[in-house]
Amino acid sequence: MPSYESHIDRLIREATERGEFDNLPGAGKPLNLGGADDPDWWIKSKMRQEGLDFDGALPTVVSLRKEAAGFPESLRESATEASVRTVLADYNDRVRADRLRPRDPRLPPLVAPLIDIDAMVERWRSQPPAARP
Repeated sequence: MPSYESHIDRLIREATERGEFDNLPGAGKPLNLGGADDPDWWIKSKMRQEGLDFDGALPTVVSLRKEAAGFPESLRESATEASVRTVLADYNDRVRADRLRPRDPRLPPLVAPLIDIDAMVERWRSQPPAARP
């Protein structure tokens, strides 16, 4: 009894018979499927290949919290107190703007912290002079 062969199956069979799948790059090697437990392995791999920044894919509040966690170390390149204050004031402005946005009900209710600018400037000043430019 003849079995049914779909159009796609026929095309694949014919290409195999012609040898079109022979000597392909990576033949005989396992597929790189990323982390077995990571359901987003494919998009992370594509973003790396394209040289895209992962932070752009994060919700704004998560990105802001990540930025806050980097203070004061991320301020080391700032040469003056005025530049540190400018960076921190900009951060606080973005936090306030984010708090005014409607929340996605599917996400947990996260809030990015406001930074005490004077306290952070003191922490920046307490860094060893060699650490600052």
